[in-house]
Amino acid sequence: MAEGKEMMKAAVFMGPENMEVKEAPRPECGEGEVLLAVKACAICGTDGRIYYHGQKNVVPPHIIGHEIVGEIAEVGEGVEGYEVGEAVTVVTSIGCGDCQYCEKGLTNMCPDSKAIGYYYPGGFAEYMTVPAEAVRQNAVIKLPEGMAYDEAAMVEPLSCCINGQEYLKIQPGDTVVVIGAGPIGGMHLMLAQAAEAGKTIIIDVDEKRLKMAERFEPDLIVDGRDGSSVEKVMEATGGLGAEVVIVACGSHQAQMDAIHMAAKMGRVSYFAGLPKDKPTITFDSNLVHYREISVFGAFASHRRQFVKALELISAGKIDAAKVITHRFPLEKIVEGIITTKKGEGLKSVVVFE
Repeated sequence: MAEGKEMMKAAVFMGPENMEVKEAPRPECGEGEVLLAVKACAICGTDGRIYYHGQKNVVPPHIIGHEIVGEIAEVGEGVEGYEVGEAVTVVTSIGCGDCQYCEKGLTNMCPDSKAIGYYYPGGFAEYMTVPAEAVRQNAVIKLPEGMAYDEAAMVEPLSCCINGQEYLKIQPGDTVVVIGAGPIGGMHLMLAQAAEAGKTIIIDVDEKRLKMAERFEPDLIVDGRDGSSVEKVMEATGGLGAEVVIVACGSHQAQMDAIHMAAKMGRVSYFAGLPKDKPTITFDSNLVHYREISVFGAFASHRRQFVKALELISAGKIDAAKVITHRFPLEKIVEGIITTKKGEGLKSVVVFE
């Protein structure tokens, strides 16, 4: 035990497939910082990849977790506008504050972005310090009174989906296809429904995920295991294709299929990345050319999108509870990561008493 230091319980990533839940020194709240008592931290697919394989921006021993909700435990010297006891969430991407992207509020695009739960210690611990750089960028966002902590932990992943969909400009009446029926696919589907999409279609190749997709009430659930996803989408759209196709899974085939099921002037989002050792796909670029199809990428999110996500959840326009299937205490975080990897549920949340 560190002499003279208050202690806390934390899940410390020690290296691939090595996570130790143990006593660790409680972080101090320095000048310009905010100390949070963490109340909930959802498990992201990225957290699972870090657990199994490590990540270049995560140097063990380290506390990961970036889908964070907490109560302010201390306010550092020089910090104004926050009070002890307020419930908050925290923007993940912390930019340099000076580049052209940060000047526009696009901290996720900053070349020197340093993320909470990657570079900075994250939320899989009883306490977490929000660094001064983040506080200066207004990364600490207050929650509406009475908002459930586990549902508030969905703000971060929903903000990422909002980032992806802002490029797509879904219009009332559009047909929207989501490939991948995991928690992110479910959020994309709900966002499309909130945008008054005319028809929503969700595709997966996993029987459990196809069954869970029913909770989001899409107009059509497509079982893609027989390789006929494109044909089924074309049939459902009278041969025209979908105005919007979102690839919410890291699949080469799904990215290629998305181009073929997009309508003329359709918009395609490659929301999920591919494995770094095999990052390329092949498709007929003439389809993009002659059909005037637009293809967009999406990575993380920024503060404005956090605020929008919070507004959508608090207003009931997005039912965050639909995405949450499992809750775990910190001691069972590895079980939560395994559950997420196996696709046995949708979103798992580590909750603190």
